[in-house]
Amino acid sequence: MEAHAPRAQRSRCEIVAIGDVRLAVYERPGADPPILFLHATGFHAQCWNEVIGRLDSHRTIAFDARGHGRSSKPEPPYKWRDFGRDAAALTRGLGLKGAIAVGHSMGAHSAALAAALEPAAFRSLLLIEPVIFPRDHYKGPSAELGMVRKRRNHWASWDDMYQRFKDRRPFDRWNRKVLLDYCEHALAPAPDGNGLVLACPPAVEASIYSHASDPDSNIYADLARIQIPVTVVRAARFTDFREDFSSSPTGPDVATHFPNARDLHFPDHSHFLPMEAPDLVADLVKQAIKP
Repeated sequence: MEAHAPRAQRSRCEIVAIGDVRLAVYERPGADPPILFLHATGFHAQCWNEVIGRLDSHRTIAFDARGHGRSSKPEPPYKWRDFGRDAAALTRGLGLKGAIAVGHSMGAHSAALAAALEPAAFRSLLLIEPVIFPRDHYKGPSAELGMVRKRRNHWASWDDMYQRFKDRRPFDRWNRKVLLDYCEHALAPAPDGNGLVLACPPAVEASIYSHASDPDSNIYADLARIQIPVTVVRAARFTDFREDFSSSPTGPDVATHFPNARDLHFPDHSHFLPMEAPDLVADLVKQAIKP
């Protein structure tokens, strides 16, 4: 078996109380503007390490959303607006002004809502494959995904996870270092002391997906209030993400619902574009940094 030594932590971690949850926040000091990173469902803040490492001396902040990583894990249900509200509250707690928000998937949905709630916190948004469906998709809760609840939830080590995933779809398309970061930080000690379990429990992930199409998850009215520049990045083809997690859940016309947005399409990449192409994402962030 190919063995890997533990990978060094690249940012200082602090546990920050936000309302009824405690969020694990990873911050690297540096130059303004600060850059806030928001991850996708089932992932964690450390998935951004390879992008952050390409951003020279800028101040960067990434955090584990509620239910993920080292953050609090309240009992389901998990409603999508709560993630955006958490992000907005975190910007207040950190005193962020004029930051750049970089969100992927659920994290992009959260970034957009946070910008509507705290307009002074951000100067631009980079929304990568946001889970913002076409308007007519918000009809109510969906049936929970059995495949999510049945995810393997016991591992001997993070290297065990890496070896199992590295040659399988969709992970075989990922940058190897991103996959290493994902595996190392995707697990937590099992409550019974026997091995490791997923840091985002399957019941939490399943609840998030089941509420993605709630009417309350429809943030189109919020998008219309966001006046700052927005870049929407889409990949692959649009389809219901419950059918294929690699396809795009982003409504093809989402960018038109912001007052000031551009739409970028990268059809050669999948929904997991930040994991596949950290160089590309870092370049997009650098473009957002420019005045």
